[in-house]
Amino acid sequence: MDLHTIKVVLELCVPFFLMTFWAVLHASSKNFGTLQAKALWMMIAAIPFVGFIIYLIFGFRKASRKEKDSE
Repeated sequence: MDLHTIKVVLELCVPFFLMTFWAVLHASSKNFGTLQAKALWMMIAAIPFVGFIIYLIFGFRKASRKEKDSE
């Protein structure tokens, strides 16, 4: 591989990796009602290249903020 090919591959893969990483972090910090639903959305968000798109379209709206424990 020459340097140009490596540069193009990195320019295409790094944004997808960052968006996937963000989607998994977002899903882990939100409440989906049950632990199983949360785990499912985290697995969907972790699918390379298309998982974060599916999460943004369907899962992002289903997530709610975690309720803080009352002290």
